[in-house]
Parts: sequence; structure tokens; C-alpha cells
Amino acid sequence: MKVFIVLALLAILAALAGAGLFMLRRRQAPGGSGDAPRGPDKRMAWALALRVGLSVALFLTILLAYQLGWIRPSGLPLQP
Repeated sequence: MKVFIVLALLAILAALAGAGLFMLRRRQAPGGSGDAPRGPDKRMAWALALRVGLSVALFLTILLAYQLGWIRPSGLPLQP
């Protein structure tokens, strides 16, 4: 289960990095001012939507694993 969680977190970070790259590499408007209004970059929006979907799926998977007893909280040990 730990491996799955780590892989899911890495996929979430990869989707976030991809969205950042798409944002940095989008084309400039003619004239180079960069202030002209543009439509949303679909690749960046898709990468961010993927990140949100992966985050929700990971959260629900952790809740399900807790309910099924696959994982249990360890917490901090109490010392008298």
C-alpha cells in the first residue's frame, strides 16, 4: 500500500510539473507584449484536471483502505 501511495504522489507531482511547463511554454501573442487575451491552454487545463482527479482518487483510496483494515493509524506513542 505504501508503494501505491508513493507512486500516486509522484504521478500527482508529475501532472503539476507538466502543467507548469505548459504554462511557461505557451506562445506569446504577436508583437511580443504578452498582454493580449488568450483562450485557456487546453493542455495545461488537462494536466491540472488530471492532478485533481489523481488527488481525489488517492484520498478515496486511502479512506477505503482504512475502512477495509488494510492500513491503520500509528500515531505518536504516548510516553508517561
